[in-house]
Amino acid sequence: MTPHPAMQAFIDLSAGAIGGAACVFSGQPLDTAKVKMQTFPTMYRGFIHCFMSTYRQVGLRGLYRGTTPALMANIAENSVLFMSYGFCQQVVRFMAGLHREAALSDMQKACAGSVASIFSSLVLCPTELVKCRLQAMFEMEASGKISKGQNTVWSVVKTLMKNEGPLGFFQGLTTTILREIPGYFCFFGGYELSRTIFSNYMKCEKDRIGVAATMFSGGFGGACLWIVTYPMDCVKSRIQVMSMTGKQAGFFKTFWTITRTEGVRAVYSGLTPTLIRTFPANGALFLAYEASREFMMKHFDSENKSAV
Repeated sequence: MTPHPAMQAFIDLSAGAIGGAACVFSGQPLDTAKVKMQTFPTMYRGFIHCFMSTYRQVGLRGLYRGTTPALMANIAENSVLFMSYGFCQQVVRFMAGLHREAALSDMQKACAGSVASIFSSLVLCPTELVKCRLQAMFEMEASGKISKGQNTVWSVVKTLMKNEGPLGFFQGLTTTILREIPGYFCFFGGYELSRTIFSNYMKCEKDRIGVAATMFSGGFGGACLWIVTYPMDCVKSRIQVMSMTGKQAGFFKTFWTITRTEGVRAVYSGLTPTLIRTFPANGALFLAYEASREFMMKHFDSENKSAV
């Protein structure tokens, strides 16, 4: 029996939240290295240098700096993303003239994920802005661009509200949406394509391909996302961090300034830790999402059967 749309939305939202939390805990240190390298590409010789320098300077907590807003960002983003993904799949079915429970192709699911990302961007942008600023705090203090003592979630939020008002939390929103729409097309498309290949090879349904194949598919989807969208993400991080020192230019001007003064390689700075991170982080995301969603759906079915 298919759950009521409201119940289905609640299940998708809850499973997305669980997946988002799993993603953060498994990938936060590598995400911190990514943001530092994006924002200060000339400060580090590479991923290992950035990772080890951060560990020596601040310790393990430095690699997990920004975890609180990252949790908020990922739980909020993935809750809204997967809830919207469910709704958008129904919209795709309606537009394609399919019945409510019809199976969608990998391409149709990719389109649904792409549209769903617009809604998730609205909750992701403010929390990701705080996260990026916290992750780059040591470098901002060391370079003299900000004073010390602004290294907590509350101090960043308070400074934002005081200097820029509520709209300040949405700096980089345009860039975030520009990144998310093609990114999540590739994300869901890559994930579903990989699962299809595994299911055909194993001669079983997608839901029965196992833990390792599910995690690899999640990582493959994440790799597809980052390879396509990384320059936009780099510009977004630069806008969100550098706006601490004053008004920051928009996406196209920032992109042009970076490539003209620092070269094209600068917008790919930090790609290595990102691709390394994407397999455990997005593997954990989809594994937690699929497992928790299946558990809740089974619980819903058993409740309905017992009621009958």
